[in-house]
Amino acid sequence: MPSGFRPNLLIHAFTHYSLGIVQRQGLRNTVISYLGLALGFVSTTLVLPRFFEPGQLGVTTTLASVATLLAQVAAFGFASVGIRFFPYFRNRENGHYGFLPFLLGVPLLSFVVMAALFWLGKPVLLGFYETEVAALGPYYAWGIVFALFTLLYSLLDAYLKALYHTAFSSFLQDILLRLLILGGALLFAQGLLSFHGYVLWFIGVNGLLVLLLTGYLLRIGELHWRPRRAVLAVRPVRELFSMGAFTLLSSLSGSIIMYIDTLMVGSQVSLAAAGIYAIAFNISTALAIPARSLNKIAFPLLANYWKEQNLVGMADFYRRTTRLNALIGCLLALGIGLNLPFIYSLMRAEYAQGTLVVLLLLGSRLFDGITGLNGLILVTSPRYRFDLVFNVSLSVLIVGLNLLLIPRLGMVGAAVAAVAAQVSINLARTWFVWRSFRMQPFTWQIPLILLITAAAGMAGWLMPTLASPLLTMLLRSTVTTAVYGGLALATGAAPEAVALLQKLRRR
Repeated sequence: MPSGFRPNLLIHAFTHYSLGIVQRQGLRNTVISYLGLALGFVSTTLVLPRFFEPGQLGVTTTLASVATLLAQVAAFGFASVGIRFFPYFRNRENGHYGFLPFLLGVPLLSFVVMAALFWLGKPVLLGFYETEVAALGPYYAWGIVFALFTLLYSLLDAYLKALYHTAFSSFLQDILLRLLILGGALLFAQGLLSFHGYVLWFIGVNGLLVLLLTGYLLRIGELHWRPRRAVLAVRPVRELFSMGAFTLLSSLSGSIIMYIDTLMVGSQVSLAAAGIYAIAFNISTALAIPARSLNKIAFPLLANYWKEQNLVGMADFYRRTTRLNALIGCLLALGIGLNLPFIYSLMRAEYAQGTLVVLLLLGSRLFDGITGLNGLILVTSPRYRFDLVFNVSLSVLIVGLNLLLIPRLGMVGAAVAAVAAQVSINLARTWFVWRSFRMQPFTWQIPLILLITAAAGMAGWLMPTLASPLLTMLLRSTVTTAVYGGLALATGAAPEAVALLQKLRRR
């Protein structure tokens, strides 16, 4: 060892450098995420439904869902494997032992098999869309290309995350992709693109993102494309594939939960119904934004609670975050539900058929938020494998209920299935956390918040409908917020808000 070498100083310097990268990238990602959320809402909820008929959006939504599912199966969980095991391979001077070719090679071989099966199964798969073959058939092969772009992007994105370079890929996915899709929609609206041309544009911009990520890797000097046999000796290959299989089941069940209802509405009702359902689904996702933001903060905190074995502190955090999710979620649900006429007035008239779907999906998402952090507590706990059991059960339950309800109720049946499945699994997961760790998320404020929500909702609903949908929206929103906020502060349903108000008064 060289004279004067001090490993502790070296470790401290590397840790300090890594934390600096994480902080800078985290700040950029936060800004990009919120800009992307706003842009995504404007794009998918307000702009695209103005330019495209429901059946046309049904085509693009179906292609995107199929491409995502096909890519996830082919990836075999290697995106998560790359993030999880890359620290063992990290060696820039040695090209990380050929980790990138290995990360790409195995999923690409799997993709060849999956693409062949997908192509050979064309008569069977299109048979599910027997009334829509003319609309989907021309894009069947393009679905394979779309899936390839989706697969490559997910793998390169995972590689960049492992390298602590996350901001650029977030910018591409959350900002640039949405702007390019908006650009294609504007070209279609101006008559410069046919619908067929727009679909190819929609697929092609995803390929452009892959090229940009590759160029970024080249620029930062991390495009180590040369394969090396040494990659097979760093960690046991069996361990990598075992982790990949576990992750595949988890991610695939998550994708089924996200996409299967739209696919099944398209096949059992129509592509137009799938397009209407997709827009209703997008409107309801606004309710999930606060919970997602809170979960990003909660995840490392819960992991630290488990490390310290501070179950009392975790139980208190569990109840506080549940109350906060309920407080914000109920107000947002009221805002969206009461103002659906205004939201739908910005679109083609046909999309208003999804009003009941939005209300049902809002109920599903609200219950998911009110039941708190049960999923994160479970996934960070020593019994984390049970989270996979719940996710797989949820995906199976959704598929089963969709098969039962969509033929009877159409797209409303898919929404009812989503509500029933989410409520059932969340109740089971909440019970499991209580049974295993003696923690439950409910306090006396939760039923009080629900009563306040009902009172504020009634006050907003009783407001008269004005000549302008915009003025009606502003009137209802003002009255609802005033009643909700006033009752929440007066009854003590929001102790954190009361403390903040008192602090502001003192200042």
